[in-house]
Amino acid sequence: AEIEALFAGAIDIAYVGPSPAINGYVQSHGDALRVVAGSASGGASLVVRPGANIKLARDLGGKKVATPQLGNTQDIALRQYLADNGLKPKEKGGAVEVLPIANPDILTLFQRGQIDAAWVPEPWVSRLVAEANGKIFFDERDLWSSGKFATTLVVVRREFLVDQPEVVRRWLVGHVKTTEVINANPALARADVESEIQRLTSVPIADNLVAGSFERTQFLVDPLATTISTNADRAYNLGFLNNKPNIKGMLDLTLLNGVLADLKLPQVK
Repeated sequence: AEIEALFAGAIDIAYVGPSPAINGYVQSHGDALRVVAGSASGGASLVVRPGANIKLARDLGGKKVATPQLGNTQDIALRQYLADNGLKPKEKGGAVEVLPIANPDILTLFQRGQIDAAWVPEPWVSRLVAEANGKIFFDERDLWSSGKFATTLVVVRREFLVDQPEVVRRWLVGHVKTTEVINANPALARADVESEIQRLTSVPIADNLVAGSFERTQFLVDPLATTISTNADRAYNLGFLNNKPNIKGMLDLTLLNGVLADLKLPQVK
């Protein structure tokens, strides 16, 4: 929805996953958006239902595995994992039923035993564990050599970046400072998240859910460009992009590095 809103000029800045950012960039032939910073790495896992008897990758054969959305970041990751382990989704002639389902419905179906596993982001990893007795089969960080991969990016509508660079720069100042505060005092950041969620929803959120989310997520301003490129190649190889993507011009870190220099912080290459 954010990318469509960006296309329509309804919003100018958004926090999105790498897959929608790549899709938006490719669909617009590089015209619609630029990635100006990273926001988060990690925070995604494959969670299995205890009774599903999934102990090895091959045990996913014949199982129902959910992802939040067809072609989204976790969906691409799951399909790549299946391919790496000699498995295919049913629509490709394989034995794994990959089901794109909204996160709240994944939790409900998991609790009812109607799906066997789910590749989801936080806080749904923590919720499946706490509320549905799910077991983390693996943390996606373990699949990346560096232990890091882009989960959330800051994207800006290209025309807005050209017309209002000072506004974007000020946004990035706030973004960088917020990231520094989170990393300097994660306990305080967790408390702020809990209180804000309760203020917005009138429902308190369990501390263990926020704690689990923070434990498995790294907050950073580096967009981890090589992992974005890897995601783009995977999307193409899996058939989600018609043409081999060229995302060379997708990142514009000029303003971010200027802000980092002003704050005497290491620049992003």
